[in-house]
Amino acid sequence: MSWVPSYISLYASGELRRRVEVLETMLGRCSICPHDCGNNRLADEIARCYSGYLPIVSAATPHFGEEPALVGTNGVGNIFFGNCNLRCVYCQNYLISQNAREERKNQVSFERLAEMMLELQAKGCHEIGFVSPSHFVPQIVRSLEIAVGRGLSLPLIYNTNAYDSVEVLRLLGGIIDIYLPDLKYADGEMGYRYSRVRDYPQHARAAIQEMHHQVGSTLILGEDGLVKRGLIIRHLVLPNDIAGSTDSLKWVQGELGPHTTLSVMSQYFPTHRAVATPLLDRKIRQGEYERVLATLDALSMDHGWVQEYEASEYYRPEFEDRERPFKGLAENDA
Repeated sequence: MSWVPSYISLYASGELRRRVEVLETMLGRCSICPHDCGNNRLADEIARCYSGYLPIVSAATPHFGEEPALVGTNGVGNIFFGNCNLRCVYCQNYLISQNAREERKNQVSFERLAEMMLELQAKGCHEIGFVSPSHFVPQIVRSLEIAVGRGLSLPLIYNTNAYDSVEVLRLLGGIIDIYLPDLKYADGEMGYRYSRVRDYPQHARAAIQEMHHQVGSTLILGEDGLVKRGLIIRHLVLPNDIAGSTDSLKWVQGELGPHTTLSVMSQYFPTHRAVATPLLDRKIRQGEYERVLATLDALSMDHGWVQEYEASEYYRPEFEDRERPFKGLAENDA
């Protein structure tokens, strides 16, 4: 029996419409993410994320660089949103996440965002991935309502930095099928120094706990062998243990359980402001990475994926080309 996303029943019952109304009300005094800026985005007032009412889409493309159980043969239909609620000095997507003046020209209507979802479905993508969605959740859900009415039926991936509002995540319950959060830091001071938020660990951990509450630890697979529902936590290993990898992995094991699915990544390379930032101005060393993998073994955490050490050599987005920002990742690299 084929997988049917639960958002379809929410649409049929009118619950999806109710969620849209609640989320849009929150934009009037913006509390969509933990910054709780209070600006009126319905009137295009700008604050921390430099985003007003309409969604900003920097690219919409099949992507073959995600985890194997998501990519399949036709890739994830990723929709990359412009701007961000963090300011990571090493952001690989900085051309779209920290370039607000240029990205504003990529505003699209809700109807156009819905069309993008349907176009990616028509290309054969296995899921729709919302990348950096935290500051555009109301816009996504409003556009989703349009897309479902026109036949969208793919699983939805919430691909986030995890600096998310628990209240907003609860409104996504039954809408999002697959949560794909980062777990960036274990130390708030590191979060402030390198991403400009002091409270990253507390908010990210609370957000991930809510995601886990919604979808649990067990990945649900479809007949095609791909994930249809579940939680996959990404952890990017940083030089000089800036990420606090051991503490974060111990937290996952203790709070969510050893069977939680992890994606541990070695792909860090210094870019953006990191090239001139002490402690971040080099790639990770093989010994640093192997220590993190040894921690996984010691914690008996063996569900998920680890990148090969050389991943930083080929996983480098090029958002100068919005049509093919990941052209270095061929389909057979997935």
